[in-house]
Amino acid sequence: MTRTEKAERIRAQLDELYPTVPIPLDHVDPFTLLCAVMLSAQTTDKKVNEVTPALFGLAQTPEEMAKVPVGTILAAIRTLGLAPTKAKNLQALSADIVRLHGGAVPVDEAALEALPGVGHKTASVVRAQAFGIPAFPVDTHIHRLAARWGLSAGKSVVHTERDLKRVFPEESWNKLHLQIIYFGREYCPARGHDLSACPICSWAASKARIRAEAGAAGRSARPAKGLGQARGKGAASGRRP
Repeated sequence: MTRTEKAERIRAQLDELYPTVPIPLDHVDPFTLLCAVMLSAQTTDKKVNEVTPALFGLAQTPEEMAKVPVGTILAAIRTLGLAPTKAKNLQALSADIVRLHGGAVPVDEAALEALPGVGHKTASVVRAQAFGIPAFPVDTHIHRLAARWGLSAGKSVVHTERDLKRVFPEESWNKLHLQIIYFGREYCPARGHDLSACPICSWAASKARIRAEAGAAGRSARPAKGLGQARGKGAASGRRP
């Protein structure tokens, strides 16, 4: 089976499992989506959705957010990872949007990536989900699954993104990247996963990959020898402690 044939079968299976895919981060417009996506770095979507009501209660536009003191923003998002840096970036990107883009979130990829705290993945998510521009944002879930399914041997998310864009039709990218994320969370965890029982890994992953991950799971589940066990072994062999 070629990569393209495998990709077609995977897409059909994901369409059956997830015919509709809601955007997991709560937002009302491109600016609030941009803020939520930026806040989601090294943090779960659930955590972000818990803090954004208070944050957007302070400000819902770039003009308003740029005027909120960094300390006040930090107090609203303190429970998130990297909160101090994110608070500074939120205020700074808001000021840049007002100063450089007339208060509107830019659509251009380079312009988005030039904003404080906005990397390639965040820019791709905003372009796909706020503006409907075909993009394939690759996060850790997608990077892991693409490797398991033999769709990419990429050592980086940039390489994986390039490989996935080659095998999936452009019109499917915006929906598909969300479908893969949902599948990864529900069926295909990073650790302790039995690939042979997975709805997709069971047929898409190579036999070598299935064996390798089964072996890794077995080693991680094996209890470590404690001090008492080590001493017991020495006593049994006749050696003195």
